[in-house]
Amino acid sequence: MRKMSERQKRILRFLERYIRENSYPPTIREIQSALELSSTSVVDYNLNLLEKRGLIRRQRRASRSIVLTDRGDGLLGQERSVPFLGLIAAGQPIPVPGDLSDAGESAEMVELPPDFWSGQDEGLYALQVKGDSMIDAFIADGDLVVLRHQSTAKNGDMVAVWLQERQEVTLKRFYQEGQQVRLQPENPSMEPIYVPAREVQVQGQVVGVIRRYN
Repeated sequence: MRKMSERQKRILRFLERYIRENSYPPTIREIQSALELSSTSVVDYNLNLLEKRGLIRRQRRASRSIVLTDRGDGLLGQERSVPFLGLIAAGQPIPVPGDLSDAGESAEMVELPPDFWSGQDEGLYALQVKGDSMIDAFIADGDLVVLRHQSTAKNGDMVAVWLQERQEVTLKRFYQEGQQVRLQPENPSMEPIYVPAREVQVQGQVVGVIRRYN
């Protein structure tokens, strides 16, 4: 059987959340509306696949009969995935790949090991690093960094920042120095970037790194 699709994962997550919040399952039309799917037949098709996998049970003639099996509930408990939003420069800033608020469910997802997080994964996203300015922080060209979306930072935090005047985003250590911000690379061969504080918008703090070996 093929790997479960992202659409099926979204439906499974929605079922778990809806049943937990309402104490009864959603209808097919409610699933379609909440996940903005094209038709109820698309929902029904994917529910059939989830049922074949043993992740849900349902009765065809009842409108609210979908039940998560122990296997489906356990799979959700193990799963960790975050949206992948593109490239971020760690050497020289590059244009931001997209506005975070527009990415949402349509973004490509990156699956993480079950034990990757000790807490909630709300507000997390992944970016791929381009450049070597953070190599002394063990972040190399091509690595995936996982960030928690936030708009503030403390001195020394490793953050993705949006540079409003340049219309660029970069990954650096953050230091507030009076009316300016120093964006410090973790590479002794590279100079820091100094930017007026009013032009710096923190996009997120790094909470993990994923390295892919060839």
